[in-house]
Amino acid sequence: MAQAAAAHAPAAVGISGSIATGLGAGGAALGVGLIGSKAVEAVGRNPGAFGNILTLGIIAMALAEGLGILSFILGK
Repeated sequence: MAQAAAAHAPAAVGISGSIATGLGAGGAALGVGLIGSKAVEAVGRNPGAFGNILTLGIIAMALAEGLGILSFILGK
């Protein structure tokens, strides 16, 4: 019985890592999409602040993508 459970353990670890990677990548994609949509909305309201909004948007998107990449590394 214990040998059968041990034989299936690597598959379960691989599946849980894939689920964690998928959730991390999905969260990063959702974050980037929300940041982009809010940046476009902010520029529409105040076109004069385009440069500042662009800078902050790029920094925020890079941080969100960094978390997605981190989930790829830690999930495998």
